[in-house]
Amino acid sequence: MATDRTTTDPLATPLAPGMTSITDPHEFLKLSAEQLDEIFRWGKVGSLPQGEGEGTAIVAPGTPISDDIARFIHIFQWKGKVFEHDMNNQSHGWLKNRILLLGSKAVVADVSKGASWFDGKECIVLDYSHTSIVAQWIRDEIREVSPGVFLGLVYWGKEKDKAHRLIHFALKF
Repeated sequence: MATDRTTTDPLATPLAPGMTSITDPHEFLKLSAEQLDEIFRWGKVGSLPQGEGEGTAIVAPGTPISDDIARFIHIFQWKGKVFEHDMNNQSHGWLKNRILLLGSKAVVADVSKGASWFDGKECIVLDYSHTSIVAQWIRDEIREVSPGVFLGLVYWGKEKDKAHRLIHFALKF
């Protein structure tokens, strides 16, 4: 029998009215892309994250292989992100991705609030276009969906009209 990883925490963002909330990012792997989009749509934008967020790549959500893909990516490719605030401007910051086997900190992004390419509402934008040669075509957007849990979207492209959505991901602080 599967372990129940949901919560009745009143501070957590519900998946839908009357339902429990996800506080373990691995539970996102069981949901469809449409369900993840709906959770992202209702997420909130508070302060920029600070510190180390443990990452979960969400590829082929809701399928039997999603968990295996996420585990493989976490072991060999991407482990999460480390955020720092700009001490002179609290609405701005930077991050480094934790990558490869040892979790090396690399691939820098500029972090600020902005309009989401998904729905036009405010989100936290992780922009690699001016900070990374290898990821210059990547734009991530995140929103907090339960306390300390952020759900994200990854785009490939530098302009909204020409960009392609790639995957979802989650960060837990």
